[in-house]
Amino acid sequence: MHTNPENDGSGTTTSGEDIRFARSALFVPGDRPDRFTKAVASGTDLVVCDLEDAVAAPQKDLARTSVTDWLRSGARACVRVNPAESPDHAADVQALVGVPGVVAVLLAKAEDPAAVRATAEALEAPVIALIETALGLSRAAELAAVPGVARLGFGHLDYSVDIGAEGTHTAMLSARSAVVLASRLGGLTGPFDGVTAQFNDDGALAADAAHARELGFTGKFLIHPRQVAGTHAAFAPTPEQVDWAREVVRAAESGGAVQVDGAMVDAPVVAQAQAILLRHNR
Repeated sequence: MHTNPENDGSGTTTSGEDIRFARSALFVPGDRPDRFTKAVASGTDLVVCDLEDAVAAPQKDLARTSVTDWLRSGARACVRVNPAESPDHAADVQALVGVPGVVAVLLAKAEDPAAVRATAEALEAPVIALIETALGLSRAAELAAVPGVARLGFGHLDYSVDIGAEGTHTAMLSARSAVVLASRLGGLTGPFDGVTAQFNDDGALAADAAHARELGFTGKFLIHPRQVAGTHAAFAPTPEQVDWAREVVRAAESGGAVQVDGAMVDAPVVAQAQAILLRHNR
C-alpha cells in the first residue's frame, strides 16, 4: 500500500491524531457545510463527514463538493463513503483522491476484503470498515486483517434490518461480540459501536455506551454534538481503575514476580493497565 506524509495506513497521522483510540465519531451530513465547524467545536475525537445515509441522492454531488472544499481549506476529518457496490462509491473515491485533510475513510456496508483494500490504496488513508450486514459480519475477521484497516465499526440499525431482527441489546449481542472478537483477531483496538438515535435522551446514550464498553467496544458513532460529553465520560476509566493501573505498571517496572491486590502481575495484566492509562491520558 502506498502512503503519504499525512498517514501511514495504521491510523496514526503526523498531526498527532490517532483514530485507533477515538472515543467519539460524530457524523455531519456532507451537504450541510454550515455544520462542519460546529462538529469540530463539539470536542468530538473524530468528525465524520457523511456522503452516504445522511445525504439524499440528488444532493450527492453537492455533498462531495462541500466536503472536499472544506478539507482543502485546512480542515481535517474522516469521510464516510458509499458502499463499494453502490454506483456512488467510485464518484466518492474519485472526489477524495489527493484531497488533504482526509484523516480516515469510513466505508459503509463493508463486505468484500478486496474492495476495502482497494479503497485504502486509492485514498492512501486508514479505513474504518463498517459492519452493517450479515455478509459483512461473516467476513469481519477477514476485513479486520486487510492492510490499511485501522478499526472496525458496527452499524446495528442497518444490520438489524438486514437480518430481520430488533435492534435491542439482546438481539444484537452476538453480532456485537463477533465484531469485538474480529477486531482482536485482526490486532485492532476495540471497534466503534452504532449510534443512539434518541439524541435528546441522555439515559439512553449512557445505557448504550455502557453496554458497548462492557462488550469490548472502545468508541461510539454519534449523530448530535450533545452526545459527545456523555460518550467520553462513558468510555473513560474510573478513578479506581486508574489507581489500579498505575499500581500495576509500577509493580511491573520493579521486575520479578509481583502481586497487586492478591493477583499476579503478568503480561496481559500489564497490557490491560497500560490501555487504561492511555484512555485516561487522552
